[in-house]
Amino acid sequence: MIGLIQRVTKAEVNIKCKPYSSIGLGYVILLGIFQEDSEADVNKLVDKIVGLRIMSDKQDKMNLSIMDVKGSILVVSQFTLCADVSGGRRPSFIKAKKPEEAEKLYLLFVEKLKNKGLEVKTGSFGEYMEVAIFNTGPVTIILDSKTF
Repeated sequence: MIGLIQRVTKAEVNIKCKPYSSIGLGYVILLGIFQEDSEADVNKLVDKIVGLRIMSDKQDKMNLSIMDVKGSILVVSQFTLCADVSGGRRPSFIKAKKPEEAEKLYLLFVEKLKNKGLEVKTGSFGEYMEVAIFNTGPVTIILDSKTF
């Protein structure tokens, strides 16, 4: 499972040119779910994210977690993070979990973040979305649950 985290001042999701969800200070997490991913990957990723110290303190040092700043999280499903481009110029998404199975892990991921006491908003799983991300820093971190 891959979580691409961007530290933001604000972010929003629009669907069919209409506002769907938005957050202020916090993280946008683009979530890619692979065939072999399970609840264990969800747990590892959630634990890493809530403790990750990438929010700025008063000296503009990355010393604070999302919990410390009482930030929000916007989670957007992103199967394209599972792309395999080794075989040519057109990406293959065969390594991505099937949508009906991926959605269950996506919803579990969101639920577990909420259970940590965070305000969590989402995109709409499987929808075509416009995502506006106001990355600050810029800070972008890639977390792969298979590496920790």
